[in-house]
Amino acid sequence: MSAFQDFSYLSERRRAERAQQRKRMIIAASTASVFLVVAVCAVIAVVYNPKPTESTPNSSAKSTTETFSPKSDSGSLIKDFQTNSAIKVICSPTDYRATCESTMKGATNSSSTPKDLVRAAVATIVDEVDKAFKKSDVIGTADPAVKSAVELCQKLHKYALKELANTLDTIDANHLNQLPNKVHELKNWLSATSTYQETCIDGFPDGEQKNKMTTELKTAKQLTSNALAIVGSLPSFLSLISKGGRRLLSEPPVEKPEVVREDGLPNWVDDDDRRFLLGRATKQMTPNVTVAKDGSMDFKTISEALAKMPTTVNGRYVIYVKEGVYEEQVVVDMNMINVTMYGDGSRKTVITGSKNFVDGTKTFETATFAAIGDGFIAMAIGFQNTAGAVKHQAVALRVQSDRAIFLNCRMEAYQDTLYAHTHRQFYRGCLILGTVDFIFGNAAAIFQNCILSVRRPLDNQQNIVLAQGRTDSHEATGFVIHNCRFTAEPELASGGKIPSYLGRPWKEFSHTVVMESEIGDFINPDGYMPWDGDFALKTLSYAEYGNKGAGADTSKRVKWPGFKVINRNEAVPYTPTTFIQGDDWIPKTGTPVRLGLFD
Repeated sequence: MSAFQDFSYLSERRRAERAQQRKRMIIAASTASVFLVVAVCAVIAVVYNPKPTESTPNSSAKSTTETFSPKSDSGSLIKDFQTNSAIKVICSPTDYRATCESTMKGATNSSSTPKDLVRAAVATIVDEVDKAFKKSDVIGTADPAVKSAVELCQKLHKYALKELANTLDTIDANHLNQLPNKVHELKNWLSATSTYQETCIDGFPDGEQKNKMTTELKTAKQLTSNALAIVGSLPSFLSLISKGGRRLLSEPPVEKPEVVREDGLPNWVDDDDRRFLLGRATKQMTPNVTVAKDGSMDFKTISEALAKMPTTVNGRYVIYVKEGVYEEQVVVDMNMINVTMYGDGSRKTVITGSKNFVDGTKTFETATFAAIGDGFIAMAIGFQNTAGAVKHQAVALRVQSDRAIFLNCRMEAYQDTLYAHTHRQFYRGCLILGTVDFIFGNAAAIFQNCILSVRRPLDNQQNIVLAQGRTDSHEATGFVIHNCRFTAEPELASGGKIPSYLGRPWKEFSHTVVMESEIGDFINPDGYMPWDGDFALKTLSYAEYGNKGAGADTSKRVKWPGFKVINRNEAVPYTPTTFIQGDDWIPKTGTPVRLGLFD
């Protein structure tokens, strides 16, 4: 069935054809390259309008006058320009230009090409991240909390190296003029790298050790931010070159027409998949293995089934988890790619645990279920953490999988229910219950046709649905709530009114969009609450569009600089097609999705 098809990108043949067309245009425009570079430098200074940065490198440093000796694949784009000029151009959109220029000078030479500069921006992160994470070994003390933080950093180090390897492999495999087609992938991996660095720091208790780790990772974080800015500016940079120095004006994303039948599913879902996705044909699926708690099938636990998964799998690996309550901590590791797991219903097939922060487990490690391997799909399963409100942070589900899909699932806990940690994620028809920051993390996640249900917290707490954790404005991350419902559990109304909010800024550049959704009257008219004083209020990015319900009135919303009510054109970039490149992978799985806006 199409629900089990492997993920794939656009055909390389089509890309090659487009690349050849662009190459001919670029070659035609490069005949006056010496004069062009001067124009490019001047125009880029205007286009990027870079922000104030840290102090510039020592002005007395001797300037270089080496010229590039272009290589065959990408060097022909720009010829005979000075190394310093090239580095200044490519570093111009970054927030840490002094760091960018100094590291690039140390990582390039007179034979470097423009593509080499792009690669160097990423390669320098590898060494710096490696050095910083290894320093965590000597930070440790006898304190168990610090020891567990060090162990977490070492685990995150492995994840970060994988992201950087993906980034470098993609740069190496493509000509410079092909890289703009890869920007979404590159920013996805680099954003995850940035998140792993921040998660490492967050794992330490406040104090001297945390301050040391923050210092050790400072340069790595700056280099990652710079690489994100450079990669994100590649289309503009190459457009300036290919157009002879003229800025190629970007056009707003174009919505793709979509036909939706009366049952709410898109026209491209065939009848067989339609029946399955509407919950009428689950038993027609043929799994690779089946898990049954009573021991009547292949495995008694989900962890056993994953441990026996073949190292090489053609297509998707399908695990059917029969009805039952499975008390286990499950990890779909990063080597377990394209796993589909389905149950008999989110109230019948339940994976449960109770690890929590109060009892000494790091928030990251409290997750009952962790989806890490790319391409993970879960359908008709419940994920639960039963620690309760008194145990504070207790995660039911943590998701790091890129292009992850959760369909008709239930996530239930109190504080920190769903940790949408990294990469691109899509949730459809899910019920998510919690209290404080119960959807948090730094993924690029879209929640569509979901119910976000607020429970009763402790008496001294308030409810916050979203706590998005973007730490850098260049990261391609954020939470989008699309055609969902914000509801309150009956228990919330008892015992007096408890303040409830749509979100608050966990990190400095927190990014959320709530659009075409129904908001109940239990949501405070402010809509959002601060994290701590005025932290992030000028740098966050919060938006609302086309919402309805008693709690959707925006006239009394917070007056923060980062909050705005957006129009239709401004909302389009937050649809699945644009925000998570959903048209390239969600339909291929047979998952119902609205790729554009509903109205």
